[in-house]
Parts: sequence; structure tokens; C-alpha cells
Amino acid sequence: AAFLACGLALPAPRDIRRVVGLPLATAALVLAPGGTDPGMADNLADAYRDTFSDLRRNGQIDDPLFPGVHEAVDALEAAGWLLGIATGKGRRGLDMTLDRHGLKNRFVTLQTADSAPGKPAPGMLLNAMADAGADPGNTVMIGDTTFDVEMSNNAGVLAIGVAWGYHEAEELTAAGARRVIPGFEALVPSLNEFMEAST
Repeated sequence: AAFLACGLALPAPRDIRRVVGLPLATAALVLAPGGTDPGMADNLADAYRDTFSDLRRNGQIDDPLFPGVHEAVDALEAAGWLLGIATGKGRRGLDMTLDRHGLKNRFVTLQTADSAPGKPAPGMLLNAMADAGADPGNTVMIGDTTFDVEMSNNAGVLAIGVAWGYHEAEELTAAGARRVIPGFEALVPSLNEFMEAST
């Protein structure tokens, strides 16, 4: 709807999935025909925000989680990990998603594109480490896009890719993910293995 509101042709669904994780204005610049007009990208980002807000207000946004998220958060907390989020979403959208799924109080830090430059810049991850009292040597970024992996590289943090998200496992590895795991059940063992190796 945002593209139509701006008089633009719709991008292919695959192209849209490729920009998940980027700040909205950056994603709009990538998706806008020609990809060089910041004014058009800003208009597209504004139209997207308006459309998304309308859909959310009317109960038309489901915003589901990947299956196994609650169990993974439980397992990570039980293993002693401090959890944080670094996302290309805006803070309002993240808060609504976490509230809807009962996860708001499970994270020690919530970093969004509103709080620091977006991925792949390291700011969100650096802010998250500061909030958690962590440093690059005891931090792991878990992500499903090359933008997540690039952000972790830029912050000097180890990255683990997940194979159930928006970018392919081979792309995550090529971007620098130390490992790409096939499912949530491999998460805690992988994290424990990496932390044991780093001590």
C-alpha cells in the first residue's frame, strides 16, 4: 500500500524480505525504483509508517514470532544469559510486539533504529553491551540477516546466524557468522561452546 500511495510499482516479495532488519528509510531507498532519491525514500518510509499504523490500529497486523521463541528465551535465561534486542524496528513497534507476546520484561536492553544508527552500524550493539555491562569478549549477536552479522563484526562481537530467517545460511556464513544453527534447540549449546572457548 505504501508503494501504491507513492505511485510506485510494488517490489517483489523476495526483494522486500532482503531488506528486513535495515532502518526503514534505508530499506525504502533500496526498494524505491532507481534507489537514489532520498526524498522519494523518505516519502515511501512515511507512507509505510502510516499504512502500518492503520493496519495495526485496525487489528490487521499479526506480527507472529518464530515458533520456539518463548522456549528459547526461557532456556537462555536458565543458562544465565542476559538478553537484549537490537532491531531495525522503531521502539513503538518493538514495544507493541513484546507486550503482545508477553516478552517485554525478559530483556535487559532494547535497542532500535530510534536509539542509534541502523544496521550494519555497530551503535545499537554497543549501546546494548553498555546497558548490560558486557564487552565484545562476552557478547554474542544472534541474527537472521547479513545486516546482523555485519553489525556484530563492526562491534567486534561474535555472530551466530540462524537458518530460519530472512537470509540464507550461506550468506550469513559469507558475512562472517561463526556458525549458522538450524533451530532454537542448538542455541544454548552453541553459546556455551563459544563462551567456553573464549575463557
